[in-house]
Amino acid sequence: MRTPFGHFADICRMVKIEHSVFALPYAWAGAVLAARGIPPIRPLIFLTIAMVAARSFAMAFNRLVDLPFDRANPRTSARPLVTGAISVRETWAFCTVMALVFIGACAVLNGLCLLLAVPALFFSAAYSFLKRFTPLCHFWLGATLGLAPLAGWISVTPDSITPAPFLLFFAVTFWVAAFDVYYAFQDINFDRQHNLYSLPSVHGARTALALATFSHAMTIIFLVFTGFAAQLSWPWYCICLGTAALLLFEHTLMKNKELRHINTAFFTLNGIISPVALLGVVLGIYI
Repeated sequence: MRTPFGHFADICRMVKIEHSVFALPYAWAGAVLAARGIPPIRPLIFLTIAMVAARSFAMAFNRLVDLPFDRANPRTSARPLVTGAISVRETWAFCTVMALVFIGACAVLNGLCLLLAVPALFFSAAYSFLKRFTPLCHFWLGATLGLAPLAGWISVTPDSITPAPFLLFFAVTFWVAAFDVYYAFQDINFDRQHNLYSLPSVHGARTALALATFSHAMTIIFLVFTGFAAQLSWPWYCICLGTAALLLFEHTLMKNKELRHINTAFFTLNGIISPVALLGVVLGIYI
């Protein structure tokens, strides 16, 4: 289906719509924590719209900023913006519309969400430039997705906030940073040739793996602290234990830097973790 921004399938490929599974469940988890149960349908709908729009904006903007590198990198040479399936003008138009949809959804939610909407867009866009300057870019990306539970919380309860969504913010930040480090193993040589600052290219594979392992450990610690702060019951801690097992398995897949496991380590396992975390929050409140 043709849209004003190109073919719908190409747009989905450009923004990797399937990766919404990483942040969206944590936004819903933040809303559930704020409501101490299933939140009202209206904020849940507009929270979902805002999250999808913000993520689509950030991904499309990243594709625009990285276009010169994507053209030079054999791994990314088939991306729609590189092949011309979607034009630069169409992508800028898509970014603009997604930003406006995000701001509009925030305005419907409440005044605090509207106040924070534009800073959130700038925060997400900044990631696209950081790889040119610092290997801490992975943690900035983590923090961008880590805002999801905070966004979920203030969409429901903007007038007060407890430590729980902040602790979940740190859990998500470290979790995303770790799997983004794994993803960067695909481009170690390319990043070095083009002076791009990923952790594997700057500090080497062994140090990058060690930092990813540390980040996974911090993820579990902050998940447990979230349970304490939110007074979640035993199902949450069972979820934490299962998450720790999945992250350990993920590390064993990547410890020899074998890229044939990258899709399993990056997408499949992590695609399980976030929905299960949402389930853990719900069960931890109701049981």
